Amino acid sequence: MHSSISGTTRLLGLIGDPVDHSLSPAMHNAALAALGENYCYVPFPVAPDHLAAAVAGLAAIGVRGFNVTIPHKQAILPLLQQVDARASAVGAVNTVYPLPGGGWAGTNTDIDGFLQPLLPLKLKGIPTLILGSGGAARAVIQGCLEQGLQPLRVVGRSPQKLATLQQTWPQIQVLTWAELDSCLAQTQLVINTTPIGMQKGEFDAKNTATSPLSWEQLRLLPTGAIVYDLIYVPDPTLLLQMAADLGHTPITGLEMLIQQGAKALSLWLGGKPVPVAMMRQAAQQQLAQS
Repeated sequence: MHSSISGTTRLLGLIGDPVDHSLSPAMHNAALAALGENYCYVPFPVAPDHLAAAVAGLAAIGVRGFNVTIPHKQAILPLLQQVDARASAVGAVNTVYPLPGGGWAGTNTDIDGFLQPLLPLKLKGIPTLILGSGGAARAVIQGCLEQGLQPLRVVGRSPQKLATLQQTWPQIQVLTWAELDSCLAQTQLVINTTPIGMQKGEFDAKNTATSPLSWEQLRLLPTGAIVYDLIYVPDPTLLLQMAADLGHTPITGLEMLIQQGAKALSLWLGGKPVPVAMMRQAAQQQLAQS
């Protein structure tokens, strides 16, 4: 945060329900302070039935941009005046910025955030499996296809959601959870987009110390497969702990959070480079204290 808030301090923020565990304020305010920018990033708890009023209110008080988290990423679309092609394909927005003539534009930096840890690995053309068929899976599918990760399979519990994904991206293969084991031996990259394994205090307290894949299933993966969990609380998750024990390469979702935030902040600041290392440090510190 800028050393002193004044009448010229500009606001950025986050809307979601809940937002009290978010690492974004610590991460963004550390970067803004390092850049000497007179901005403050604030979390705003917004219940679903107050979404339209909140979006109008943020415009009324001159907020310069905001992030969107669960459960508003899809519901916010009709309230925006402009949505870019990637966010439209995904059907979800996580970053909003003001249009010059008034109104809001939406984009999806989750795609870039998700891809960032994978780019150095140059994985084009490797068989990939996505666990889950919800909103997070949509950003991951888009990112995987942009990187040429195929064949791309998506496993889910809801036939309806799987059918919708198949309609949006005809080049993917959809499978039910019962068919999961049959493709693990051919999979070199697994991405968990489900909340299974998230620690108490996040969105699903029932999933503490659980994993979307069992030890036996992880053993079916080829040696040195990459296992990417979008969850970062606890760190590591049980899934990543078991994967590492079996010699697979684990990737935590914390990096996705940091990188999507860096991309959003750069956008709000007119394309200015932002101190990603400082954002990472602030997020890690906040995690350690929580």
